[in-house]
Amino acid sequence: MTPFSRFLVVAGLALLAGCSTPQTRIERNPQIFSTLSPSDQDLIKQGKIAVGFTPDMVKLALGDPDRILVRTDATGSNEVWSYTTYETDDGALLYRGYYHRFYRWGDPYFPYYTAFPARREHEVFRVIFNGGRVASIEQEKR
Repeated sequence: MTPFSRFLVVAGLALLAGCSTPQTRIERNPQIFSTLSPSDQDLIKQGKIAVGFTPDMVKLALGDPDRILVRTDATGSNEVWSYTTYETDDGALLYRGYYHRFYRWGDPYFPYYTAFPARREHEVFRVIFNGGRVASIEQEKR
């Protein structure tokens, strides 16, 4: 195996190790997961959330949000977590997840991004917290 091939294998394994799934997030946070009810654990394992979940529970199921907003109205303030995908102009999925926030144009480690300079952000999931608990969930219906 050439040094370049070895580098590609190691880089690929590192990239796969960095992929975040409910299972990997549970493995990194067993102390939080073990305190939850069996029904909540089942939802989290499936990558789903429910009204009443805490921010830690949502992070176990969905990962870190792409964007956090604060909505203030006459009843007070709510925290809004937004999960997005990135698409081509014709709607084909390019990537999802928050790792895109670290990208810089021309970054040599992510050259495939440069092939899609007109990529667009598409919000597909929104979680609204009130008093530290999920108060509502908005999900795009396709």
